Amino acid sequence: MASRNRIGQINGEILRVLADRIPKCKDPRINGLMSVTRVDTSGDLSVCRVYVSSLGGGSEIAKGLRSATGFLRRELSQELKLRHTPELEFIVDHSIEEGAKILDKLREIAEPS
Repeated sequence: MASRNRIGQINGEILRVLADRIPKCKDPRINGLMSVTRVDTSGDLSVCRVYVSSLGGGSEIAKGLRSATGFLRRELSQELKLRHTPELEFIVDHSIEEGAKILDKLREIAEPS
């Protein structure tokens, strides 16, 4: 088991590499309007949950990322020096969309009628 500090460092490195490599995927379902919001790696470094957010088409982006998992794992293994490259699980994060909706509602309230 890696220490909590080491897992935090690995999460940061995985996030950096994926944020750089995901736009290079050639799958048309993966568009430029997405970002990697968070990465959570299990204690034994076997599974890595990657939270991605986009403005529309979240399920299509998740399907595209699942099909590009092999490419992304290979890129991770070449960039990071880990004994085993973790399995990647992509999860759609709707926090940016929900934040935009809340901002719109706050603007509606703030506008004089």
